[in-house]
Amino acid sequence: MSFDSLSLHPKILKAVCEAGYTEPTKIQLKAIPKIMKGFDIRASAQTGTGKTAAFLLPALNRLTVPSTGKGKGPRVLILVPTRELAMQISVQAEKYSKYLSRTKTVCVVGGVPYPTQTRKLARPYDILIATPGRLIDFIERGKINFSRLEVLILDEADRMLDMGFVEPVEQIVAATPENRQTLLFSATLQGSVLALSERLMDKPQEIIVHAEREKHDNIEQKLHYVDDLKHKNRILDHILGEDGVNSTIVFTSTKRHADQLVEELHEKGHRVAALHGDMTQRKRIQTIAQLRNGKIRIVVATDVAARGIDVQSITHVVNFDLPRNIEDYVHRIGRTGRAGAKGTALSFAAGRDGFLVKKIEEFTGQTIDVVEIPGLEPRPRQPSSRPMRRPGSRSRFGGGGGAGGKGRSGQKRFSSPKGFGKSRGPRSRSGNRQGQKASV
Repeated sequence: MSFDSLSLHPKILKAVCEAGYTEPTKIQLKAIPKIMKGFDIRASAQTGTGKTAAFLLPALNRLTVPSTGKGKGPRVLILVPTRELAMQISVQAEKYSKYLSRTKTVCVVGGVPYPTQTRKLARPYDILIATPGRLIDFIERGKINFSRLEVLILDEADRMLDMGFVEPVEQIVAATPENRQTLLFSATLQGSVLALSERLMDKPQEIIVHAEREKHDNIEQKLHYVDDLKHKNRILDHILGEDGVNSTIVFTSTKRHADQLVEELHEKGHRVAALHGDMTQRKRIQTIAQLRNGKIRIVVATDVAARGIDVQSITHVVNFDLPRNIEDYVHRIGRTGRAGAKGTALSFAAGRDGFLVKKIEEFTGQTIDVVEIPGLEPRPRQPSSRPMRRPGSRSRFGGGGGAGGKGRSGQKRFSSPKGFGKSRGPRSRSGNRQGQKASV
């Protein structure tokens, strides 16, 4: 089935064709007709399924009919959790609306000077793409009028709620007309996301599309067992000094640790920079540009910041901290091996990460090879009922490998030093937290 069958405006179809798309994806086939009929939609669709076009194309099609309302506020509001996603959708909106001469898109996110965005909001526009925090700022300043709003779109709703935006989202929705059409897209439709959709939507049509797993056959995946943070740092320093390790992204779990790791790598002579949510948008764009042109060789990033990275020269991805969201693992390793090139993804795991490794392997349908660097092997441990996989083993991760307090041998496992995890109180001279039992 082609896009021609979806009854989209000829000027939109022309832009879609020029973008190189000929056949709609499953989510587009299921969602576009229902959206064009005016139904509220809640859809479970992950990144890579074509969900952005699934809501952008029918929204643009609606804009081909002149508004009956007066004013210069948006007719379509797209609410997203991150700046990077907002910018990506803005680019897509501009691409698909290139032949709709009177259609204007404005992107409102944090990290950009207020005067720049205020000037854009003062002119007529049709589509507003925004992150919750900055949008509320403009609403409270009286800079946005939603009287013309026809469609409200919540993209990656699960991530928005995970980031603590439930109250801001509800505050924004309360400022919009009740007769709007509401579209919600999320990786999952469970718990708080489902509850939110029930509060915001009128008899929603539900669509569930499962993404086809990306195999990443061109990316070599390896797993290093680690004893502690110091061991991690030694392995990382060794890897970054190997031949063939050029442009590299190192993923950490926190902004604080990203900054700390950048300082440590810089002291060792590496050309490195951080990329996380506390940086201004201008600085983040500059950092990606420096990685692209070779001025820096390493970027230490958090998941939220790394969503917008598209640098084809990246040869290696290092999961210094494993992601808690399994889908993020696929996004992370997909930063290398771009355009069919070969790539390498390395992950560090302590014993407490065993369940994460197993979930990643189940999600991807692939087993991650365990490797060791001579001289940097993890400390040997006493055999247990679930032994640690040795290098070259293709069995599932069994949960071995030191982490979290003391094992049966009495040897100290992986702990969370300053900058790596949350502090749970001062340490005693023995190295354990005072007033806290060692975990097993």
